[in-house]
Amino acid sequence: MKTPLTQRKTMLEARLAELGERLETIDHELDSHHDPDWEELAVQREGDEVLEATGRAGQAEIPLIRAALQRIAIGSYGTCARCGADIAEARLDALPWTPVCQDCAA
Repeated sequence: MKTPLTQRKTMLEARLAELGERLETIDHELDSHHDPDWEELAVQREGDEVLEATGRAGQAEIPLIRAALQRIAIGSYGTCARCGADIAEARLDALPWTPVCQDCAA
């Protein structure tokens, strides 16, 4: 069953908002670590590395989502940016921000 475009847009906008909130939380968490205890600081640093990796992944996803929302706005969402074929519904379900079909991605 084909997902309506309005539903995809809503899902993408929700994901964008979620990522924004997550990145804000990560920034706050990273800024809050100022423990003078070396052992505690080492544990915090390990946690910071995980937070930083999560933040980088979110920062990489944001422009992809914004580009997908732009494609929705101009009417090209769901069409492969390389070959012009329709992107399979299953691919859009898995990667709603993808600009290319599975063949072109390979």
